[in-house]
Amino acid sequence: MRVSAPGTKKPARKARKRTDEIAEAIKRTIMEHGLEPGDRLPQEKDLIAQYAASKGTVREALKSLEVQGLVRIRTGPGGGAFVERMSEGRAMSLLGNYLFAKDVTIADIYELRKALEPLVAVSAMDNMDESGFRRLEDIIAVYDHEARDAGERWQQRMAELDFHTVVAEYSDNALLSFQCRFLQRLLKDLAVCRDIYLQPQPILRQRGIAYQRELIKAMKAGDVEVVRSIISEHMIHAEQQMLTLEATLEHRFIDESS
Repeated sequence: MRVSAPGTKKPARKARKRTDEIAEAIKRTIMEHGLEPGDRLPQEKDLIAQYAASKGTVREALKSLEVQGLVRIRTGPGGGAFVERMSEGRAMSLLGNYLFAKDVTIADIYELRKALEPLVAVSAMDNMDESGFRRLEDIIAVYDHEARDAGERWQQRMAELDFHTVVAEYSDNALLSFQCRFLQRLLKDLAVCRDIYLQPQPILRQRGIAYQRELIKAMKAGDVEVVRSIISEHMIHAEQQMLTLEATLEHRFIDESS
């Protein structure tokens, strides 16, 4: 057991702001009472009495929840605080903002994708129906041919990621599904990836398409080990392609700057 030196004091634990405590209490109320988006929270005067807080403190707590996307505040007749459900897009934007100043690389993203994509594909197998398989085939049809122009080339690169987004949608693990879709979104939004996607060079994607068709076949057959193996190989191949394109882009930049 660590003993403090004589004459020293333990650092005081920072007290939580009253507004944060009230915000957390309101969140617990929403969960415990099963409130749905659009349901009204208790009126302001009732919240003031319930939490023995000032009007300003309650309003600040509600404003905090509104910023988080969990509450919507309406003014005027019939107004008040209403339960809101944060959209996935907003959640990803907030998480993306957190990572904005971080040095996230393509290799970082694929390190996670190689670990998570096999898991999400396996977890989606039992839920994938014929409609889902048709969606996957329709997406492949977007990029199974050479692009006619820059606009179509961009659409093809986005569709390649959409294939995996659809697979993740069918997972019964909400957290795993969200993580995979967020990584796919990062590949769409990361500056270096966008620079790669805008390059005019033809993309050799036939091996990737072959992996995806094999994946569909294995998912239909319910073969867990084959699904896991195929998607693992696919992610390794995709990473190698992206890193090669990144190196080509960097080399071109150096040449143009010389």
